[in-house]
Amino acid sequence: MRRTANRLCLAATLAVAAAWPGVAFAAGATISGTVTFAGTVPKLNTIPMDADPVCAKKHTTPVQSEKLVLGPGNTMGNILVWVSKGLPAGKTFPVPSTPVTLDQNGCMYVPHVQGIMVGQTYRILNSDGVLHNIHSLPKVNATFNKPMPPTMKEATTKFDKPEDVFQIKCDVHPWMQAYIGVFTHPFFATTGKDGKFTISGLDPGTYTITAWHERLGTQTATVTVAANATATSNFKFSTPGAK
Repeated sequence: MRRTANRLCLAATLAVAAAWPGVAFAAGATISGTVTFAGTVPKLNTIPMDADPVCAKKHTTPVQSEKLVLGPGNTMGNILVWVSKGLPAGKTFPVPSTPVTLDQNGCMYVPHVQGIMVGQTYRILNSDGVLHNIHSLPKVNATFNKPMPPTMKEATTKFDKPEDVFQIKCDVHPWMQAYIGVFTHPFFATTGKDGKFTISGLDPGTYTITAWHERLGTQTATVTVAANATATSNFKFSTPGAK
């Protein structure tokens, strides 16, 4: 019975590989973890949207800064985590056909932090119906500085080169800031308010993963993961001088 099941599993795997030629299917190893904040939580100011009454009217309560987003137990949102070492040299990964989307909604960038692959479509929405100006500040990729008037609902672009996390800003509304990292592989994730991240589809092996925060810098960890298994790596950030 076991041999029959194994033969059926092998046949199914070969069928999938034949249907998707040239795509490498990983063994399914996963790295997951939780990012938390240690120390005294600094007081963050609310965002002053009064400079644009249209933006202010989109919110019924004060809008909190996204420079430090914490959940229960001081879990941290807006942390970009990615595999920075350990992937096979020269191995290429298919670029997803699904775009990565940045929305201008409530005069805020949604999401605040995200990753994208080289060559993947970057879809920029204007859900506000007001004038925005999306201005990228990369050091490696070409800069774009594009006005989006109220009638312009969508724009697209792509990044041609891998690059560390850089800022996207709106020149019309200076509080609007977002961040994006550009990768040659799909092994990255951004934490939600619960601080959790999961990076799946890896080959078994030893990897370096990097966790990034816009104000508190980066941390790295070395993780070894087996085939079809999950390894855990947690990160803890703190303000300078905190214990």
